[in-house]
Amino acid sequence: MSPTDSSPSAARAIRLFLAGVLPMLALVAACLWTSPAAADFRLCNNTSSRVGIALGYKDAEGWTTEGWWNVSSRACETLLRGNLVARYYYIYALDYDRGGEWSGQAFMCSRDKEFTIKGTENCLARGFDRTGFFEVDTGEQRAWTVQLTEANEQQPQKLPGMPGGVAPGSPGAMPGLPNPPAAAPPGASGLPPAATPGNKQ
Repeated sequence: MSPTDSSPSAARAIRLFLAGVLPMLALVAACLWTSPAAADFRLCNNTSSRVGIALGYKDAEGWTTEGWWNVSSRACETLLRGNLVARYYYIYALDYDRGGEWSGQAFMCSRDKEFTIKGTENCLARGFDRTGFFEVDTGEQRAWTVQLTEANEQQPQKLPGMPGGVAPGSPGAMPGLPNPPAAAPPGASGLPPAATPGNKQ
């Protein structure tokens, strides 16, 4: 048998091997390449201060408030992990360094130390603070990022196709902008649908 005689069968064996292996490699590469993007509820602190964040949401058991996430200046934090299952979420934030708060018209329970509180009724009678949270309308997106900004900065605009930003607020309680430290939260509002809790730090 000469080298030219074995060459067609060697080439055929290589072709068969590659025909079996290449599709498998292509499938593995496609799975790695198209891994789904994280679909979370995040908050970015675009201020020069450290901030404390409390979150209100509704899950299968009813309304829950959680706090505190401590977010450094110019940093982001994931508050809820996974696809969002509700349209509305509620945020209350404190500026630790310069004072002030980001608040709104949806009153929920909170406290000074780390907390997870079920229900939004009778906060004071149950030994909690009654705190005005601002509403975040995600428009039923599966991921959302809230941007907290300085009072002298312009409110960031939501880019088409990009989750982010916050719903417009009432005067004196503008989401994304801190309210003065002595500002009392305005009235109360109705509260909407569901989410799953994230991890506090």
